[in-house]
Amino acid sequence: MAQRRIIVTSALPYANGAIHIGHLVEYLQTDFWVRFQKMRGNNCVYVCADDTHGTPIMVRARKEGITPEELIARSHAEHSADFADFGVAFDNYYSTNSPENKAFCEDIYSKMLEQQVLSSKMMPQMYCEHDQMFLPDRFIKGTCPKCGAPDQYGDSCDHCGSTYSPTDLVEPHCAICGATPALRDSEHIYFELEPFRDFLSEWLPAHTPADIANKLREWFGEPLRGWDISRDAPYFGFGIPGRPGKFFYVWVDAPIGYMASLKNWCGKNGQKFEDWWQDAGTEIYHFIGKDIVRFHCLFWPSMLRCGGYRGPTQVFVHGFLTVNGEKMSKSKGTFISARTYLDHLDPAALRFYFACKLNGTTDDIDLNLDDFVQRVNSDLVGKITNLASRGAQMLHKSLGGQAGTMDDAGRALWRGALSRADAIAAAYEDRDFCKAMTLVRDIAEEANRYFDAAAPWSLVKTDPEAARRVLTSILNVFRALAIYLQPVLPAYAAKTASLFGEAAYTWADLPTAFENRPVGKYEYLATRIDPKAVEAMVAASATPPPAAPVATAPAAPAASGSASKEGAAGMTPAPRQPVAASAQSAGVVVSIDDFAKLDLRVAHVVAAEAVEGSDKLIRFSLDLGEGRLRQIFSGIRKAFAPESFIGKNVVVVANLAPRKMRFGVSEGMVLTAENPDGSLAAVLASDDAAPGAKIS
Repeated sequence: MAQRRIIVTSALPYANGAIHIGHLVEYLQTDFWVRFQKMRGNNCVYVCADDTHGTPIMVRARKEGITPEELIARSHAEHSADFADFGVAFDNYYSTNSPENKAFCEDIYSKMLEQQVLSSKMMPQMYCEHDQMFLPDRFIKGTCPKCGAPDQYGDSCDHCGSTYSPTDLVEPHCAICGATPALRDSEHIYFELEPFRDFLSEWLPAHTPADIANKLREWFGEPLRGWDISRDAPYFGFGIPGRPGKFFYVWVDAPIGYMASLKNWCGKNGQKFEDWWQDAGTEIYHFIGKDIVRFHCLFWPSMLRCGGYRGPTQVFVHGFLTVNGEKMSKSKGTFISARTYLDHLDPAALRFYFACKLNGTTDDIDLNLDDFVQRVNSDLVGKITNLASRGAQMLHKSLGGQAGTMDDAGRALWRGALSRADAIAAAYEDRDFCKAMTLVRDIAEEANRYFDAAAPWSLVKTDPEAARRVLTSILNVFRALAIYLQPVLPAYAAKTASLFGEAAYTWADLPTAFENRPVGKYEYLATRIDPKAVEAMVAASATPPPAAPVATAPAAPAASGSASKEGAAGMTPAPRQPVAASAQSAGVVVSIDDFAKLDLRVAHVVAAEAVEGSDKLIRFSLDLGEGRLRQIFSGIRKAFAPESFIGKNVVVVANLAPRKMRFGVSEGMVLTAENPDGSLAAVLASDDAAPGAKIS
């Protein structure tokens, strides 16, 4: 078989967050496929990079008081460590904030200009006066104009699936500070897709899964809309040549990052980019999630064609991850970061389990934690690893650690295992890892039946050489299983090679019989998962439950002295002692009847920041599910870092009259409670609670 030249990519992880187990669905399956190709002798290069540009990076860096470059460098180090510890073996893991990426962006843009597929028009755009910036679609929230669902982003509705312009939102607000944005005209640059209609009509069915192609071709019933490729300053990204104050939208340079990472790899390895990406004999494969198919299957191939670059051979699309049949949840502890998993469990266990679930389709997969424990303990440990454990240890204990030859039944079993090689290879090639794991398990079950029937532990007492033949047969079958598993369990296979005194395996090593040779001392290859370790991982991932102490009560209107000099918006000191029948605040006793009148609601913290000019106040922008954000000032800055609240659900008093203060109008009160040691605790609601839900 001729050697293939293959470029493989995974979607670029965004530098604004940690890697979690949902991300790993993609990177692990890509790693399985790449390792298989390399075992088959193919010249395969796996490139990826951190996606580093965009408004979220800029905003987060600003809040942390660091530069965007410092933020993305830290993220790159964290992501690299997580991937390495999970055994994801990139040939090059780079960054989109690179000179190679900038050069490719500018080159493709120049070709767009030459081919006159760009248009420019003035568009009304949301502008936040408070943050002094034009707001990207995802930084605008409001009520969906189609179905009326609150708290939807500026480009699409998660509830009904509609897409629209941010200017169509009902009661829009800035997702950073909560202010109502103003409309300002801004010039935008569009990459027109209609000129690529015929090309895309032919390209889609040939290079994407059938269900994805059919879905995307629904767009072809009307003229294809142009794609806005520009963003306004301030923006962390590449400036558009000849257009001061304009930057390439992050989704322009993100996929170009594949090319940039490959070019960087070529430079490190004495290769030429053109000999890889532009060579007609090179295969190019993208692994992506089904949420980003528009970018990869409409815009990206059109950009490449315009720029004179080859498009992907195939775009492999996968589904999402659920845990215990539900969307990953922080409150339930099932939104698990890669690092939290690694703190509690062996990465090989998740690699094996994901392989048992992935079938090369766009279907979602479920990580059922009980099934995870059972599948790893039963199949990987109890059926597969058990062969090596029992065989090698018995051979050392009773027969000097020396393998002999296989008996007839054992040789037939081994040959039967080898006869599945083509089927297993085909399953790997098709990314049907589930089928490959099923075939491996079936072989292991046959081998265990042979082992139990031969009973070498008894046979060794009466016919040691016959027992040696049985053990030799079992170890040969196990060796084949370890080779089959190497793309999924590389460390496991490496230990197996060490056990047999062999070099790292290739697919071509399968037919070699291991006979009349010494076997090394057995080293544990896989251990059973303790359910308590899974429970500890979930507990470590769960959002802490709300504090139980009595919440701070609002001051009565007459108690004007309760506010600080800055005007603390009704946020008063927590009572020193829990009060059963009343809540005391700043010298004012509120009866239990009055306390019962408080309207306590769940509020999602969209933004929280220190108030300039005050050493006590935090300004909260809170979503109460009303279609707009509320602003609340709270004098708790000495007890809490403002950023610690962002993204959490807090409990607020929602029926207080608005209070005008020097820093703005406050529309309620964020509840806190006092711990026994006198420190304050935030009163949090579950991450799953809907904004605006009433607390009874």
